[in-house]
Amino acid sequence: MKTIRIGSGAGTALDLVEPAVELLEKGNLDYLCFECLAERTLAWANLEKLEDPAKGYNSILEFRMGKILDSYKKIGSKTKIISNMGAANPHAAMLKIAEIAKEKGLKGLKVAAVIGDDVLAKVNDFLDLTVMETGVKLAEHKDSIVSANAYIGAAGIIEALKNGADIVVAGRVADPTLFLAPAIHEFGWKMDDWDKLASGTIAGHLLECSSMITGGYFADPEYGKISENLWKIGFPIGILYENGNLEITKVEGSGGVVNTMTVKEQLTYEINNPAEYLTPDCILSFLDVEVVQLGKDHVSIKGARGKPKTGKLKLNVGYRDCFIGEGEITYGGPTCVNRAKIAAEFVKKRLELTGVKYSEIRCDLIGLSSIFDEKLGVEWSAGKNAEVRLRVAARTKDRENALRIGREVEALPMAGPAGGGAHRGVVREILSIASVLIDENMVKQTVEYQEV
Repeated sequence: MKTIRIGSGAGTALDLVEPAVELLEKGNLDYLCFECLAERTLAWANLEKLEDPAKGYNSILEFRMGKILDSYKKIGSKTKIISNMGAANPHAAMLKIAEIAKEKGLKGLKVAAVIGDDVLAKVNDFLDLTVMETGVKLAEHKDSIVSANAYIGAAGIIEALKNGADIVVAGRVADPTLFLAPAIHEFGWKMDDWDKLASGTIAGHLLECSSMITGGYFADPEYGKISENLWKIGFPIGILYENGNLEITKVEGSGGVVNTMTVKEQLTYEINNPAEYLTPDCILSFLDVEVVQLGKDHVSIKGARGKPKTGKLKLNVGYRDCFIGEGEITYGGPTCVNRAKIAAEFVKKRLELTGVKYSEIRCDLIGLSSIFDEKLGVEWSAGKNAEVRLRVAARTKDRENALRIGREVEALPMAGPAGGGAHRGVVREILSIASVLIDENMVKQTVEYQEV
């Protein structure tokens, strides 16, 4: 039976790079997929694109692809690469990848960009739709909208692969779709064979978070959850069979672990309804899935079931929401907690006195071993806090009021209680996401190509 080997090269925008290089050089892969988008990171990428039309792709695309293409050249790799590192600007990402490949002396590569998830130009057509998170109409955010990206399905990636692309970069493709698309292309699965599409989707769901299925975000020895040599963790390999069966493993000798616990933990991650996991390509049911240990770091997954897709796409609309003003300061010594509480009260009273406007405020006490090393801190404090860091954060509608939060904290070393230091203030603009459902026919995918 025909099989393909798909590696997971990233699960976040800032994920580790070395395990992906290890996969490319030692994993005997057909495909290496990089899942690098989250909802808010895409909104920020859109802001970056507004400031510079040549930007808006994943912030470390150049570093990551530089390392990957070094290995491409080193081993003469034929592994195809698929990614959503295009973020808000797949076209610019395609040009940048081609430029990097050319600089490294690579030839004969075809880079493709999947276009179509960005529907900001049509956003006024969606203003009467109800926001999933809040129940209000999208029109409430009309004047502050900066982006509108739909979760698109596999069609564009499939077209790119059919036309010989070696590297495919997209924007807001649904996470599991990155891994489903090559399976459809390689096996010739029909787009209405729902069980097969469900099998490819569950493979994508399990692989999309990279090391979360190989022992990352998992280790807790008190509960028997062990990840060996976590510092050199390996990323997962999915062996996908033409009949839809799946096996998960990793490069021999790499750190971490693949077992039924890591797989089941990732299986239940962010699925909401296990009977109906909605994607642009199909509806997936996890109810009959079987997870079996085949050997060391080798697990089998069978039993995914599928139903027809809904015909709707989730649309993430990014809008300018507010500012967060934030300040931090550290107190040390036997009475540090009480002094930090006095400082928090000082800041709140000062904000009231000076008329700073905010809609929400919180004061947190954080700390253990930033002043004293952990052993000295615990021994010296005899079970009491040896140190604590006060964090004050408030939500405001404008930058000027947000700046005042940090300024009041930064005044504490002079005017506040004794023993404060290492203070700082910062302001962040907050982009929030409003999600609505749109008809899939409102989105048209196209593919662009650049040859090296």
